[in-house]
Amino acid sequence: MAVRSFVAWPDPRLRTPCADVAAVDDAVRAIWADMIDTMEAMPGVGLAACQIGVMRRLAVVDASEARGQAVRMANPEILHASVTLREHEEASPNLPGVSAVIARPRAVAVRFLNADGVVEERDFVGLWATSVQHQIDHLAGRM
Repeated sequence: MAVRSFVAWPDPRLRTPCADVAAVDDAVRAIWADMIDTMEAMPGVGLAACQIGVMRRLAVVDASEARGQAVRMANPEILHASVTLREHEEASPNLPGVSAVIARPRAVAVRFLNADGVVEERDFVGLWATSVQHQIDHLAGRM
């Protein structure tokens, strides 16, 4: 486990869609562990693998107050989004000093491979939902 360096804008990897993960194995779990260490060192509430130069559809999110509740996701996809929007000021360590207030769905249902490699569907609300959507944008090459 290690804190990794961020890819700096305008690196083209930040605008390139990431490749799907075929299966969750020890190599994927090691990347997630580094991502969690890196996210907590920021500090932040989420991180996509491409932000540290790993071009795979991997993300971690932890919007809990106490930390230690990180959700590990491979190939996350939004199944449903609420009509109700929530505004939140978002930023990225890849663009230091830049932030913007973004309106996103307040709740989303997401399907992903979890840390055990099992397909999971989970509902996220509030800051959790905002962070999940932000990470999925990164994985699709959107900043």
